[in-house]
Amino acid sequence: MKKLTQLAAAVALSAGALSAAPAMAEGSLSANIGYASEYYYRGIIQKNSSASAGIDYENSGFYIGAWSADVGDGLEVDGYLGWGFETDGGFSASVGYTTYQYTGESFDSEYNEFNLNLGYGFASLEYSVGEHGKEEGVLDEDSDYSFVALTLEHNGFYGTYGAFFDDWDGEYLELGYGTTIGGFDAGVAFIFTAEGTGDELNGWDYDDDDEAIVFTIGKSFDL
Repeated sequence: MKKLTQLAAAVALSAGALSAAPAMAEGSLSANIGYASEYYYRGIIQKNSSASAGIDYENSGFYIGAWSADVGDGLEVDGYLGWGFETDGGFSASVGYTTYQYTGESFDSEYNEFNLNLGYGFASLEYSVGEHGKEEGVLDEDSDYSFVALTLEHNGFYGTYGAFFDDWDGEYLELGYGTTIGGFDAGVAFIFTAEGTGDELNGWDYDDDDEAIVFTIGKSFDL
């Protein structure tokens, strides 16, 4: 799963970001590729050593795109769209929809969620509400979840605290730094996940993955 903030995309392999995108220049089409030593999303490990690629179109605050990553058993394929704006005073807001789909048969089923993002200065807040589709033989029924995350960022350094609610339960803290080196986005993140976070997902046990150091590198291209 990918979170769509520019910072998470560079440092946590994310897109995906996929849930927040600020208003950008009109009519811009871009692509991106990336690699992470470990693919974590919202404090939950998805795969060790993962490559990703995506494409985005933005016009007058409207954005739409797709992003995919290697999750071992097939691919994670995310689609997202929404609209956002930013004022001259530095306040930003966006609303969007994200779907997470999987091509493999045993990794996961699907997630669909609505996203709200607010930002001002060095602080940003994400609130997402979604549903995790049932998987035959693993989950008896669909599960509803909500996710809240607060991120503070300054000069490439950032910290994110995130928490799950409703049918899911858990929290994590991520501290990191992202920069550009020779035209490539590079980053390092330290992730601390509370014990039991993610246990509701397919019955996986994440207790052995509650701390991690993740290195990422990526490149974006204008098309």
